[in-house]
Amino acid sequence: MSTSAKGGWAASGGGGGASMEYVSTRGGTGTVDFEGALFSGYAPDQGLFMPQHIPLLDGDTLRRWSSLSYRELVKELCSLFITAELIPRSMLNDLIDRAFSRFRHKDVVHLSRLKDGLNVLELWHGVTYAFKDLSLSCTGQFLQYFLEKKQKHVTILVGTSGDTGSSAIESVRGQKNMDIFVLLPKGFCTQIQELQMTTVIEDNVHVFAAHGNSDEIDEPIKELFADVDFARKYNLMSLNSVNWSRIMVQIAHHFYAYFQCAPSLDTTPLPVVEIVVPTGGGGNITAGCIAQKMGLPIRLVAAVNSNDIIHRTVQHGDFSLSESVKATLASAMDIQLSETLHSCSASDEDIVRAMQRCWEENHYLLCPHSAVAAHYHYSQPDGAPRCCLAPASAAKFQDALLRAGLVPQLPPEITALTAMKTRSTPLDRGQDWAQALRGWIEAMAQWREAQRHCLAASGQQGITGQGVTQT
Repeated sequence: MSTSAKGGWAASGGGGGASMEYVSTRGGTGTVDFEGALFSGYAPDQGLFMPQHIPLLDGDTLRRWSSLSYRELVKELCSLFITAELIPRSMLNDLIDRAFSRFRHKDVVHLSRLKDGLNVLELWHGVTYAFKDLSLSCTGQFLQYFLEKKQKHVTILVGTSGDTGSSAIESVRGQKNMDIFVLLPKGFCTQIQELQMTTVIEDNVHVFAAHGNSDEIDEPIKELFADVDFARKYNLMSLNSVNWSRIMVQIAHHFYAYFQCAPSLDTTPLPVVEIVVPTGGGGNITAGCIAQKMGLPIRLVAAVNSNDIIHRTVQHGDFSLSESVKATLASAMDIQLSETLHSCSASDEDIVRAMQRCWEENHYLLCPHSAVAAHYHYSQPDGAPRCCLAPASAAKFQDALLRAGLVPQLPPEITALTAMKTRSTPLDRGQDWAQALRGWIEAMAQWREAQRHCLAASGQQGITGQGVTQT
C-alpha cells in the first residue's frame, strides 16, 4: 500500500494504522480514537466524527483486493480504520465473522446480472432483509467487544425511517449491557418494517411509535444528546448514519461493487464504474465518497425519490426544505436533509415502471428503493459499466409491489410477523417527546439498578455502569 502524501497517512496492508484518529466535521472538539467515535455518535459540537486522514490505496493494492470476498474486504477496510492496539487483527476478523454468521447468503452479499446491463448488488441477505444489517451487525459486535472489556453499559437512541430501527434492534437485542430506544414514524413505515421492530420483546428493547415524520423524530434525539450532563450520565450513543462505524463498513459495498462490475483491471489508469446509490439519510453515499478518496475509481450517483433536496442541491444549488416530507413508495428515502455528488430523482410513477420492467425482462422483483436506482440505469443509453445498490428485499414492500401489479413473494420469517405479539409506546403530537424519552431512560436505569442490588444480595457478580448486571 502506498503512503498518502496528501493526507500524511501510512499503513501496511496487514493491520491497523499506527495512528488513526477522528475529528468532528465542525472542528469544535479534539481527536478521538475509533472507540471514542463508535460510542459518541454525534460529536459534542453536534458534528460527525470522521477520520482525520483518509488512507490512499494504489493500483496494485486495488488489483490485489479485487479477488477478495465481500467478507474479506470488510476485514481489510476495517483494519485500516481500527488500530491493532484497540482491536487486534485476529479478534477483528472474529468479530466480523460473528457479525455475518446470521446472513442467509454464503457470500453475504450477491450480484445479480440482469438484462440490458442492469447489475443489482443485493445487500439485503441479513436478518431484517435490509442493507443496514451489514454495518449494524458489525457495529453491534464492536460495541460488545469494548463494553465487555470496560464492564460498561450504554443507552442507544435511534430514529428510523424504515429499516435502521429493526437492524439496530437485531444487532443488540438481548444484550445486558445495552438498552436501545427506537423512534419510528407511525404510518410512514411499511407494516413489515414496523412489525420487525414491535415484535421484538426483549428487556433491553424499547420501541416508540411517534406521530411525526422521519425528520421530526430526530429532533428529540438531538435534544437529549445536546444535554451534555444527561448524555454523560446515561452513556447515550447513536446507531444512526451519524455513527462512523456504520459508514466504515459500508465502504465495502462500493469496493465490492467496483470489483464485480469493472470490465478489466489490467489497464492503466483503472476503468471507472458508476455506482448508483438509493439515498435517504446519506450514510451509504458518504461511504462511497470516502471510497473515492481512497482511490477507488467510481462515479457516484445519488438516486432519490420525490423528496428531492439532494437532487435539487446537486443540480441547481437549491438546498431549501419543502413544506413537508412527502410519503412515497420508497419510504426509507422520505428524508430531506443529506449530502452527495451526482444525482437523479424518480417519481412514484418512475419507480413503478422500473419495477414492472425489471420483472418483465428478468422475472426479478425490485424493492421500490432499488427501483429508484434501476430507473436511473434505464434512463442511461450509454452502456457504461454500472452497479445499482439494492438496499432492501422486495418482500418488505408488499403495497408497492401490488401497485406495480406484481405478486409479493414472502419468506416464512416475514409471514410469521403478523401472528406475533407486539409492543410499543405511542408518542402523540403535542407531547414533549424528549421529556418522555428522558423519563423512560431514567426509569430503565433505576430498574436495572434494582436488579443489580437483587443479584448482589444473592451473591451473583454483576457489571458496573448504570447498574446493569451480567452473570
